[in-house]
Amino acid sequence: MSEPNSVVTTPPAHRNQQGLAPMNKPKPAKRRTILGYLALMGPAFVVGAWQFGPGNLTTAVQAGSRYGYTLLWVVAISTILMIFFTDMSVRLGIATPKSLITTIKERLGAWVGIAAGFGVFGITLMFSVGNAVGSGLGLSMVFGGSPVLWTIVCTAAVALVLAFRNVYGIVEKALLVIVVLMGIAFIASAVIAQPDWYRAMEGMIPQLPAGSEILVVALVGTNFSINAAFYASYGIKENRRTRADYRDITLVDTIPGIVAPGIMTILVIMVAAAVLGKAGAEAGTINALASVFEPLAGPIGSIVFALGLSGAAFSSMTANATAGGTMLSDALGRGAKAGSPMAKTITGLILAFGLVVTLTFQASPVGLIVIAQSLTVLIAPLLGILLVIMANKSSVMGDLRNKWWQNLFGVIGLIAIVATSIRLITTLLG
Repeated sequence: MSEPNSVVTTPPAHRNQQGLAPMNKPKPAKRRTILGYLALMGPAFVVGAWQFGPGNLTTAVQAGSRYGYTLLWVVAISTILMIFFTDMSVRLGIATPKSLITTIKERLGAWVGIAAGFGVFGITLMFSVGNAVGSGLGLSMVFGGSPVLWTIVCTAAVALVLAFRNVYGIVEKALLVIVVLMGIAFIASAVIAQPDWYRAMEGMIPQLPAGSEILVVALVGTNFSINAAFYASYGIKENRRTRADYRDITLVDTIPGIVAPGIMTILVIMVAAAVLGKAGAEAGTINALASVFEPLAGPIGSIVFALGLSGAAFSSMTANATAGGTMLSDALGRGAKAGSPMAKTITGLILAFGLVVTLTFQASPVGLIVIAQSLTVLIAPLLGILLVIMANKSSVMGDLRNKWWQNLFGVIGLIAIVATSIRLITTLLG
């Protein structure tokens, strides 16, 4: 910023000739207060809340109950890759003058951006069913009553939140609180379960137990969620973050926002491994695992774990619907903000779909989960490739363009996505 009464005689040096992307680093930002740092938290926590849903918890329970601590390394590596792809999305949100899908449409072709928007919408539509089922189950475990009734209540509560004018701001703050409460619940669960921390450390060493291949694929798919990482740029745009904010965003939002769900997933695996070992029980579902806590800590143990499940389902339902509505609206050219009329309409359709299917079948929607996996197989590699391509465009990114080491992790991430996709295709066809 120039001094008062000074005269600017040349164009700003941090813009290229097309005025598309800053090319030089801006002046250092002023020193922030604690509240200033807290104000930067949000977009990555929304991403983390989206990926940490009932599907993630179910996979973690299965990993712990079947293979103990041996698959913890999968979550750790997936979390590291998730940080790098979320960081790419964050930098794109800062550098691009328009939203991510709109920029993709302009740079790579309209059909590419439209395909990405509809692909994400399809995935969020299918996963809305799992979120609806999980929300009802979790609340019924805490308060009693019919899971279907609680699904209706939870869906109505999410719809009410999304009806406000400043949709994204409210969602962001609500999910921040929920993530903190979930963290407390799962830490308390780990304290009650008293896992073997030495064996947990051994579980960070990569190993592949016989028969665990499909579960490894599932853990990668739920903890390395490209769909969620893709949405981070929209949160950055909603909050109008600037290049001067980037370093602080990385430290107080991107890293902790993605690490938090990774740690919670690891705790769930450890709790499942420890509880089943002590109680001599078997549990293939979250509900069964929560009930195993009662011999260890009485009803309070089950309630604490159920509260974590409820938070995961509610947060994932909220973030899933918001993201799907926003990105499809952007793809259609009808607004790239969560509060736009089209985004709200699509968000409502996603919530309604999950509720209607849950009320109609009142059972585990296995068929829709398979369809969702199929869509992920087709869309996740596309979204990952788009993030890497766009993050390497100098005309778009300027000095925020990917460095070699960011590209290295990007390539590793793409290999993991493609390998996961191939494995899922062979499973679905088999």
